[in-house]
Amino acid sequence: MRILQIQGLRALAALLVTIFHARLMPGGFIGVDIFYVISGYLITGLIIREIDKTGRLDLNLFYQRRIKRLLPTSVFVLFVTAIVGMFVLPPITRDALGRDLFAAAAYISNYLFAWWQNDYQNLNATPSPFIHYWSLAVEEQFYVVWPIFILFLSRYGKKAILNGVAIVTALSLLLSIYQTQTSPIWAFYSLPTRAWELGVGALLLFIPEKYLRNRYFPWLGVIGIAIASINFDESTAFPGINALLPVAATAVLIGTIPIWPRFFNDLSNNRLAQWLGAISYPLYLWHWPALVLPSSALGRPLRIRERIFCILLTVVLAHLTSKFVEQPLRHRNWSGKKVYGFFAATTAISLLAAVVISSTASSIISVKGTNYRFDLNKVIEKPAVYGDGCHVNYGEDKSGKCTYGEIGSKTKIVLYGDSHAAQWFPTLEALAREKGFELISLTKSACSSVDSPRPDQGAFKNSDCEKWRENSIQRIQKIKPAAVIVSSFQYFTPPSGYPSKTQWWNDGQRRLLADLQGSSRNLIYISDTPRPLRDIPNCLASRDSHTCDSTEKTPNLIINGFKQIDPTPWLCSSFCPAIQDGYVVYRDGSHISVEAALALKRKLEAALKDKGLFS
Repeated sequence: MRILQIQGLRALAALLVTIFHARLMPGGFIGVDIFYVISGYLITGLIIREIDKTGRLDLNLFYQRRIKRLLPTSVFVLFVTAIVGMFVLPPITRDALGRDLFAAAAYISNYLFAWWQNDYQNLNATPSPFIHYWSLAVEEQFYVVWPIFILFLSRYGKKAILNGVAIVTALSLLLSIYQTQTSPIWAFYSLPTRAWELGVGALLLFIPEKYLRNRYFPWLGVIGIAIASINFDESTAFPGINALLPVAATAVLIGTIPIWPRFFNDLSNNRLAQWLGAISYPLYLWHWPALVLPSSALGRPLRIRERIFCILLTVVLAHLTSKFVEQPLRHRNWSGKKVYGFFAATTAISLLAAVVISSTASSIISVKGTNYRFDLNKVIEKPAVYGDGCHVNYGEDKSGKCTYGEIGSKTKIVLYGDSHAAQWFPTLEALAREKGFELISLTKSACSSVDSPRPDQGAFKNSDCEKWRENSIQRIQKIKPAAVIVSSFQYFTPPSGYPSKTQWWNDGQRRLLADLQGSSRNLIYISDTPRPLRDIPNCLASRDSHTCDSTEKTPNLIINGFKQIDPTPWLCSSFCPAIQDGYVVYRDGSHISVEAALALKRKLEAALKDKGLFS
């Protein structure tokens, strides 16, 4: 039985996710949570009704229906996305393209993306066109275990089903709240931390209607979804406690459908909303590749008109897919053998295609319009501190021993800061071996040495940074090095409340300077390097070098009290080239390459001598 109002909620969920990824609504990612509550409500209701009617649940038929409902459309979009990606994306991305296709086709993409640290709320410059399949994987995993769980509980009566669902929902919610703080990426992607959202939908079936008859409840549901959509953003810790708002709001709306105001019914039951609800599944599957592939092919973020066009393209693709793929195959009368055969065949073909695509990847890039060739693997190589565990990652608050150069030398120099400090490690390590000093590297991802607080975002926790800075400062004060060399990425977003970004940054530098006072006579600050507007290696893989020479000079915002070194003149003249003196300057869309860092060794050495070192 199709409930028109739920079809309208499906349309809302799909549109919210789409406009979120089009960067038109900050909290639109809650559309996924709306889908989960709807799925938990409908699937659990279907299972219980069948058990009540027949005394049993035909698991074989249940799984066949799920396969016919989900698989044809998902596989079709998967194949088309992979084929288009092969043509529009540079060969260097094919290894990742094939890997991500394999993850999506194996129905465990949520766990693999978490393992690979793909932060869905804070995606990088070249995100996977398949990353949105994580939510489909969660639902598929839920559909495998949930009917068996309900069938087992049904042996002991309706109350046992209610108690079992309530316990699982509560435990999942508690795990979600805990893991959102300790392992946010795993909390975002995994079934155990998302199951409570589907469980809330299931619990709706057990709430007597008399408790849902308050005419204000539907309004509370709409207000809850509106608040979450507008006020949540990429910095919101999610799912955890924050997901309670959209989940509860959706549950209230579903539970109060019989008393919805006429205005709500008019919005959800009109032809447009019903049509969008009917195509919501392919709409969700198409929206992400329709936005990502053009952006990746162009090598830049889409402009507003381009994003709106991609949304319209998504709707067209979703309609055609629903009309010619989803609905015909969903309602075709196939035998169980054919359904499972289709499942096995499409899965095997998808996995094989993933392997084939990965095998066509090449790391050698010939830059258009030049004779220049480079090996991507060498260019994107990170400094050694990433490989030996000395560049501290998310969730960690203390650096290891991390000593290099002439170990035990009386002359000690500390490198202190985030990844924009770590990018200078190859240069300083080479100088340490050459000059005979001991280099201590204290760097941490996304944690500036500048003591400027930032809002939590995804896996980033400001409290981890504060603790790491405290531990690092204590160590520096104990070492009393000959010099402390600091550097930081200066394009972080400040928390709300500061009158200006410059003041926020300078206040943080003053706190840093105060913390370092007395630790060394040489407090040296290397100004941030120029800021690329594109992922430079990916840009060079598909465009001429001049198109990639779009890096911007970074203003020098260092306060008095530090000995200042500005590397911008080393990397820019009237413009900032992507290729300089036979090497690619940047390893990604932010950091200079190891080769660039080593090429600047003599310039940095001269600058340090000018500040009083190596005399």
